[in-house]
Amino acid sequence: MLIGVPKELQAGENRAPLVPFHVKKLVQLGAEVHVESGVGAGSGFSDEEYEAAGASVVVFRDNLLAHSDIILRLRKPPIYEIGDLKPGSIHVSYLDPFNENELLEELKRATITSISMEMIPRTTRAQKMDALSSQANLAGYITVILAAEKLPRILPMMMTPAGTIKPANVFVIGVGVAGLQAIATAKRLGAKVTAFDTRSECAEQVKSLGSKFLEIDLGTTGQTKDGYAVELSPEQIEIQRQAQKDQIAKSDVVITTAQVFGRKPPVLVTRDMIAEMQPGSVIVDMAAETGGNVEGSVPGETVEVDGVTIVGDGNWSNFVARDASQMYSSNLFNLLEEFWDKEKKEFVLNLEDEILKGCVITHDGKTVNERIK
Repeated sequence: MLIGVPKELQAGENRAPLVPFHVKKLVQLGAEVHVESGVGAGSGFSDEEYEAAGASVVVFRDNLLAHSDIILRLRKPPIYEIGDLKPGSIHVSYLDPFNENELLEELKRATITSISMEMIPRTTRAQKMDALSSQANLAGYITVILAAEKLPRILPMMMTPAGTIKPANVFVIGVGVAGLQAIATAKRLGAKVTAFDTRSECAEQVKSLGSKFLEIDLGTTGQTKDGYAVELSPEQIEIQRQAQKDQIAKSDVVITTAQVFGRKPPVLVTRDMIAEMQPGSVIVDMAAETGGNVEGSVPGETVEVDGVTIVGDGNWSNFVARDASQMYSSNLFNLLEEFWDKEKKEFVLNLEDEILKGCVITHDGKTVNERIK
């Protein structure tokens, strides 16, 4: 079975879908692996390392796409490349399937079996394939590092002959994978950390990291079977905003991670809240690319509003591209290995399996995923 790994086309994208370590493991399973020249350059992996791992390095992208039985990539494919793919082949990447109707139509027209890495079920068995979680872990870390860089003061308490510097106050909104990592990182750097999540069961996790959980009575809330927060009503969002207002005003750093899967995220930090923060404070809006939790944040940019720096860079794990590549590559390898027939030396598409049922979007010219249908 020929596995092809094209270079990422997005400007500024440094991550690689597959690293040499996992190329070697795929070759050991009996796969033939072709990678486009330069595929790992942004994350520090040379063509020679891929060749040493057993891959063939190719320079003609169109040939790679046309002859591969499985294509592994990170970002969703450009629509103009769908027609270049081998009919009946398998394409694995992020797809944003809730919002990319035109892309899905092209995949069906080309009879491509598409697997969306966002849709990997959040189950114990699928945990090793969960790319959203692996990348979010790194994202949570990097948001604190970026905030510390922008903040005109240090995070830890420091006692010196010249006096005592109080620890910075960090407020994390949303205690998912990214939020927990942000809390842990800020604590390691010595900040005083408070966090909030609509799911009351997150309180124990926050406290276990030595941080304070902000108690807000929102009435009935909860999470989906996949572990995502249930979307709040407009009334609940307003209660949350007002209760958070005082905490935001006294925070040096605010990190927002609140996203509702497949939908626009709620705006939780408004202009009037920003106006009450001390000049020089920093807000990191992790949801900026998908609509934003912070009024005034700009996707892909760092801006200043009322003296407060708002970071909306996005693609957070790309800041640590080497580790991000290794983790995403591991997710892809674990997915392939789970359904690899070692005797036939091929990937078996078992559409009755709960994992593939959750993440296969198109197959045989049809949309087969129940949620997307």
